[in-house]
Amino acid sequence: MSPTSETAQGGRRLVIVESPAKAKTIKGYLGPGYVVEASVGHIRDLPSGAAEVPEKYTGEVRRLGVDVDHDFQPIYVVNADKKAQVKKLKDLLAESDELFLATDEDREGEAIAWHLQEVLKPKVPVHRMVFHEITKDAIQQAVRNPRELNKRMVDAQETRRILDRLYGYEVSPVLWKKVMRGLSAGRVQSVATRLVVERERERIAFRSAEYWDLTGTFSTGRAGDPSDPSSLVARLATVDGRRVAQGRDFGADGQLKTANVLHLDEEKARALAASLADTRFAVRSVESKPYRRSPYAPFRTTTLQQEASRKLGFGAKATMQVAQKLYENGFITYMRTDSTVLSDTAVTAARAQVTQLYGAEYLPEKPRVYAGKVKNAQEAHEAIRPSGDRFRTPAETGLTGDQFKLYELIWKRTVASQMKDATGNSVTVKIAGTAADGRDAEFSASGKTITFHGFMKAYVEGADDPNAELDDRERRLPQVAEGDALAAQEITADGHATKPPARYTEASLVKELEEREIGRPSTYASIIGTILDRGYVFKKGTALVPSFLSFAVVNLLEKHFGRLVDYDFTAKMEDDLDRIARGEAQAVPWLKRFYFGEGGGSGEGGAADAGNGDGDHLGGLKELVTDLGAIDAREISSFPVGSGIVLRVGRYGPYVERGEKDQEGHQRADVPDDLAPDELTVAYAEELLAKPSGDFELGTDPVSGNQIVAKDGRYGPYVTEILPEDTPKTGKNAVKPRTASLFKSMSLDTVTLEDALKLMSLPRVVGADAEGVEITAQNGRYGPYLKKGTDSRSLTDEEQLFTITLEEALAIYAQPKQRGRAAAKPPLKELGTDPVSEKPVVVKDGRFGPYVTDGETNATLRTGDSVETITPERGYELLAEKRAKGPAKKAAKKAPAKKTAAKKATTAKKTAAKKTAAKKTTTAKKTTAAAAKKTAAAKPE
Repeated sequence: MSPTSETAQGGRRLVIVESPAKAKTIKGYLGPGYVVEASVGHIRDLPSGAAEVPEKYTGEVRRLGVDVDHDFQPIYVVNADKKAQVKKLKDLLAESDELFLATDEDREGEAIAWHLQEVLKPKVPVHRMVFHEITKDAIQQAVRNPRELNKRMVDAQETRRILDRLYGYEVSPVLWKKVMRGLSAGRVQSVATRLVVERERERIAFRSAEYWDLTGTFSTGRAGDPSDPSSLVARLATVDGRRVAQGRDFGADGQLKTANVLHLDEEKARALAASLADTRFAVRSVESKPYRRSPYAPFRTTTLQQEASRKLGFGAKATMQVAQKLYENGFITYMRTDSTVLSDTAVTAARAQVTQLYGAEYLPEKPRVYAGKVKNAQEAHEAIRPSGDRFRTPAETGLTGDQFKLYELIWKRTVASQMKDATGNSVTVKIAGTAADGRDAEFSASGKTITFHGFMKAYVEGADDPNAELDDRERRLPQVAEGDALAAQEITADGHATKPPARYTEASLVKELEEREIGRPSTYASIIGTILDRGYVFKKGTALVPSFLSFAVVNLLEKHFGRLVDYDFTAKMEDDLDRIARGEAQAVPWLKRFYFGEGGGSGEGGAADAGNGDGDHLGGLKELVTDLGAIDAREISSFPVGSGIVLRVGRYGPYVERGEKDQEGHQRADVPDDLAPDELTVAYAEELLAKPSGDFELGTDPVSGNQIVAKDGRYGPYVTEILPEDTPKTGKNAVKPRTASLFKSMSLDTVTLEDALKLMSLPRVVGADAEGVEITAQNGRYGPYLKKGTDSRSLTDEEQLFTITLEEALAIYAQPKQRGRAAAKPPLKELGTDPVSEKPVVVKDGRFGPYVTDGETNATLRTGDSVETITPERGYELLAEKRAKGPAKKAAKKAPAKKTAAKKATTAKKTAAKKTAAKKTTTAKKTTAAAAKKTAAAKPE
């Protein structure tokens, strides 16, 4: 439907976009007569917990938010934090003559537009307005050429959402029961975690091999100029025609995997070098061939993430955050795209800049066309490029910080994509000589010269391996011909050791997922963010290291849900979902087969492959999660280390153990959370076990009769009492054991029963001030302190907790509270400009340890982060995650202690009696809200 001529000349038009920043930019391009407002993302979704599900739904529907027995009908609810925005949109719509739904032009954006239409129920003409760049021309053209909602895209997104809900809500509770509460499973996140774990398993199984070769420095005897060097360095290639073994010839077990190669050890290599010392060498052959390199295709989502990681040090999430800002402010086209295609307008703009900036000799005769390489690419966007019909150079944008860096990267790549090939020559020189023992030794050297740099003048792609040679690297060799005599200046024996496979970085994991056709490129940043947030993976520098927890999770999924983390099966699911999106398959039969098994669906339109890929009878997801008796929680969380030592993943973290509990000789020790699994050797495990740990029996409390023990916990050593077995642990009569942390001056092997009883007597009531407010002495994580209401004051000595008098405490509170220090400490590290707040980000040392801040938001460094290794993008990620959580909710203030005067007590009773009815209503509301919060907290993602 097109806008009517009447409304085109007058009336009020409501345009709804996704983000406030985008609304502000677009409003400036539309002018009077248009009201532009943001939905702020999705306005409704599947319920986050049973409390959000309408009363009419019961049973599994309340738990899942999907009615699996009635064609997987989803239950949608307006998000609680969006109700005010929905009301605002409805009010604006009531005053409008037309509605333009201008959400992003992809499946997610189409779904948001459909949800808006369903919730707002407009009675005015509705238009779907789409654009892939936010420029004046693009926006005005989008208004003039609207289209209908694409229901097929909506159905495709809905099918994915339902599938992911069923997967997460059915499999995650298994992890809660068998591994640890609060974990989650997901269709793509679990497979991504498995990839990282498998790489670590390879590193653990890896056995290094040593090999040697020779390096020769040969002189031509000529004094050459820089364009014709006088010497060259070559490596030993063959001995008597037999190739010398290199690292690629060894397997992960440290053994040779290639037949008929010569493995030199140190002794043999040094002997060969000595026998070649007086040898005359000559050029055996010179092979020269043309070198040509074509430019790289323009960026799509994944290649942008990879290059931003390599060149700028950005994580995938940080890259997308910066790109989102650039898009919303009109600098680049839409940044979630599988396409490498440039529009005619973009090609013209790029070619114009090639001529203007580099000269006509760098411009190919015809425009370059790049075919899409991504299977089942869904989004009808261009590649990521500078917006407009004339590209702004980075200097013309006025951008700064990370936005400038990312725009420059995109601009260079786009312009380079329309430039000529780089050309030159590659040369291989083979040098031969006969050793003193008669053996023929052949050395080899390779060179490359670039005679015309072409696109490399503008841009050269980076590499995942920091030691890799980039495309523009030249290696010049001297001009030599076959038969030329060469003098050996030096021949040395060089030792090498094979290295374990490198851990994934964000860039290489994105590349691996895409190559395996798992997930959608537009979601990779959020997937990596999820596995980091869940604690399945942590970072060491740029490397992604799996935690021991992820080993237990992957172990369970592989043994009992093998299909769900099978790479081919997951890729096949992606194919089936794309077939549904194209209208080649039906969603409901497919979902029935996936969830209920072979008998659950009709097998039409791709459903036949939802359960398996080989035609065998296989049960559905529901059947898999029902039979939990076969899952041995201890077995799936146990991993042998060696020498009788086992690594176990417990509910409070990983630990090593030797022997069985309650048996003589049993040992146990916690494992540091930030220890990489391949670093847990037998020697290190022995070292951990040698430290004092476990339970130290201190004696019996003479008052309660309970046993008192000292333990080494995840947060440090502490003492606690062992309650009788029949003590109620849940419900209103539940009894919690008294527990107290050891003072910093104490240790597990010296703490006594007397010490423990004193510690467990804390907090100690010191007295009350003139207004009746109670003062207590307490031992906290950061030392001893006094507490009066919400006012805390540090104590200088732990012993003061037991000796300080009320008079001394009042004297401390009579002094002004010391806030901060006399001089602010300088930052520990500067990270750059935050892409969201556009303010400088630094690392500071705080009371709770190092943290990153942009002056508005603070985020504590996590396990695996350190001041030395934290990168700018990691700092931006931490701040973005903290912002996404919103401000911390303040606990309700406790009323100060009441005076003991009878008059005040009587007044309080009267007041309470008058408010009984109001309190009952409030209590009921709070109970409902608490139930909702509890359910939401337990939900899997």
